[in-house]
Order: sequence, then C-alpha cells, then structure tokens
Amino acid sequence: MIRILSITFCLAAMTAVNHAAERPNILLIVSDDQGYNDLGILGNGIITPALDRLAREGTRLTNFYVAWPACTPSRAGLLTGRYPQRNGIYDMIRNEAPDYGHRYSAAEYDVTFERIGGMDEREVIIPRMLKSIGYKSGIYGKWDLGTLKRYLPTSRGFDDFYGFVNTGIDYYTHERYGVPSMYRNLTKTEEDRGTYCTYLFEREALRFLEQHATSDPFFLYVPFNAPHGSSALEPEIRSTVQAPDEFKQLYPTVEPEYREVSRFRYAEKAKVVTPEARIRDYRAAVTCMDASIGKMLDLLAKKKILDNTIVIFFSDNGGSGGADNAPLRGHKSQTWEGGIRVPCLIRWPHGNVLAGSVNDEFLTSLELFPSFAAATGATLPENVTLDGYNWWPTVKGETKSPRKEMFWKRKDLIGARVENWKWVDMGGKSGGLFDLSADVGEATDLSERRPDVLKMVKSRYQNWLAEMEAAEPRGPFRDF
Repeated sequence: MIRILSITFCLAAMTAVNHAAERPNILLIVSDDQGYNDLGILGNGIITPALDRLAREGTRLTNFYVAWPACTPSRAGLLTGRYPQRNGIYDMIRNEAPDYGHRYSAAEYDVTFERIGGMDEREVIIPRMLKSIGYKSGIYGKWDLGTLKRYLPTSRGFDDFYGFVNTGIDYYTHERYGVPSMYRNLTKTEEDRGTYCTYLFEREALRFLEQHATSDPFFLYVPFNAPHGSSALEPEIRSTVQAPDEFKQLYPTVEPEYREVSRFRYAEKAKVVTPEARIRDYRAAVTCMDASIGKMLDLLAKKKILDNTIVIFFSDNGGSGGADNAPLRGHKSQTWEGGIRVPCLIRWPHGNVLAGSVNDEFLTSLELFPSFAAATGATLPENVTLDGYNWWPTVKGETKSPRKEMFWKRKDLIGARVENWKWVDMGGKSGGLFDLSADVGEATDLSERRPDVLKMVKSRYQNWLAEMEAAEPRGPFRDF
C-alpha cells in the first residue's frame, strides 16, 4: 500500500512538473507613442527588422485598441484588464508646471501629485495573478503608475524592477524635467546616468531571461519609453526624441537640424529641431528599440524556448511627433482612431497562433489579463470585474471576436465604438458618426444621414457611463 501511494505520488509530481514545463512564458513589449503605420513591413521606410520578424512569424492585429489615448491610463488598463474608469486611473499622474518652464526643487516635487498619486492598492495586476502558479516576473522600462514605495512594481506583484517611475524622462540623464526618476526595485538610483535608457532596459531584460529561461515560467514586461518625446526643459531636446547617432545614421541626412522659433512653450526665440529632424530622430529611436527586441528574440531562440513564449508587442497609444498613423485620423491624446488604435503583433507557435497572418477582428488591450489566465491555467481573481475576453480563439482565427463595443473618455473627449460604428466627440470642437468598415480614416460624418445609429451609439455610451459610475470606486481620481 505504501509503495502504491509512493508511485502515485511520483506520477502526480511528474505530471505537475510536465504541466509546469508546458506553461508558456510571456514576453510583453510595449512601445511609447508609436504610430499605427510605423512597422517596416508596412513599407513606410522605417527600419524594424525584429518587429517585421514578429509579423512574419506571428499574427498582426489591424483592429486592436488600447484603453486610453495616452500613457498612464492605457498602462493601468492593460495590466488590470479593466477600463480606466473602473480601475481608478482615468487620467494622467503627472504635473503640468513643466509645460510652463517650471523646474521643481526636490522638496517641492515630493509633495506634488506626480509624486504621491498612484494606482489603487486593491487593483490586481497580471504578475500577481501569475505568481500564484509559480511565474517569476520582471519589468524593465516605464512604470508610470505611482512613485511611492507602496505603488511600485515589486509592491504590486513583480519580482524585479529596473526603470523609471513616471511618464517620461531624458533618455540620458534619466531625469524628468530635472528630477532623477530611475529606480531599482524600491530604491532610487543614478548608477547608470549617462547611458541611453533603451540600452539599459535591454540589458536588464536579457539578464532576466538568462536567469529564468531554463528554470521558472516567466512573465517579462518591457515597456520602453521609445519613441516618446524627451522630457527635458531644454527646447532643443524637448522638441525631439533622443536617439543614438549610430541609429540616426541609418536614415538620410537632414539639413538643417535646427531652426529658431519665436515661441516654444515657455521659451522666447528658442532653438528647436526641424520637423524633418524630428521624424529622423523618432525613427532612429524606434530602430534602436527594435534592435533590443531582436536581441531578446535571439536569446529566447538560443535557449530553445522562443516557440513556447507568448511574445506580444504593441504601442501604449497612438503615435505623436514624428509618428505615421496612416491611414487613421488623429494622434495621441485624441479619441480619433489615430489616438487609440495601435499596431499589435503576436507570436506563439505552440499556441497555434498563425504565422504570417493578418487578423482584422475587433480586439483590445483589456483582453490581455483573461487571455494570459487562459494560456497559463492561472485562476482569475475572485470578486474582480474584468472588461476583457479570452482572445485566443479569435487570434487563432477560429471564432469571431466576442467584443462588440468599446468606450473611451479623456476629460471631455469621447470615443464610442459599437460593432463598426464609431462616434467621436472632441469636446464639441469636432467629431461625428463614422462607419469604420468603409471609412477607417473617419472622413465622412454620417450623423445626419443615420440619426438612428447615432442615437443607439450614444445610448450604449450612456449605459457604459452608468456602469462605470456604479462600480466600486477606486482611487486616485474617484470621489469616495
């Protein structure tokens, strides 16, 4: 009897080990402000061999949305699987004074909202869910969900963190308008000051992969700040995206690099980059990031785990500055398609994600949380309302997307999509009703021709508002 029990125990243990070995790793890469058309495979001239490889070896989503048209709420949405209005992060955690040329002292900055605001501690994010089934998790790059210790990644479920904590930095000094912003786990650090930050996030990601590639299943989140504009007060820096010279040299020479303007935000007669140089710099930053992504893919392949690693890439919101959002209308911070529809690539051969496929189904970043649970066997958190769906049957081309609607609200800017109908209200200044199946560029307003549809979409939006208002309130923005 004892022998039988021992054999049974051993078989059960072997089954558990085999099941763990079959669990996919996850590499989630998020760029910052990258345009919808900014993939080399789409032919606009940008150089992105690693992203093109993901597109060739995986599936490209053309109808993929994020939860908000700018940084902070978009990131909270993808990590929680919940609308920004439900998880409490429905606006930016940032200070506005630098937009008027103000440089904070350390003491002054410590009591600003950018320093003390953060995602509600009751919110459950992806690494916390995966930790319960043995996943190791790391984040290297842009956090942007709070800078106090209780809000930092390792207090929220991540095992390791190196990166900056707010919404943007100088790529070399790692300061945000003069404030040092780089952390290792819970401690501020200036150990790598002077090194281009994309190289640092690459270094840390490769170190994590070397450590965990052949042992634990892992969740690696690499939210680059490229190609976000540089957060410096100097106009010649702030007016562009910093990028290493070796990547600038991959693009045609720009002459002149700079021009004098009579007014730049807070500066009189400022020296700023030319529009042509800004596009060159933006593209160079994307290409540098792409090279880092390529090294991650190569290491996964060397460790023979690439095919059982879910690799997902997308931008946190629509492109700005030197970005190309064609054929979409608008850009970052707007509820036009160009602010919320972003490039997305998925590679996972062991999960039967088709290679070289283009998928036009309606999907969003809110789908990540439940989809990672489905792929890994993790249990969804109890008593948490999620706003996403398990997307794998849709990504594999087996079923239509279960998503029928999606809503966005940024202050007084509104976007509402129901099936292929999209209503936009840009604070009363512009907007309309559009049929995205025939007019992805939102050029023809059908409000007068289809008042019935407009009424229906607005009604669905009002129902969504009521649902968000009735949800259990979360900080930092809700009044409760």
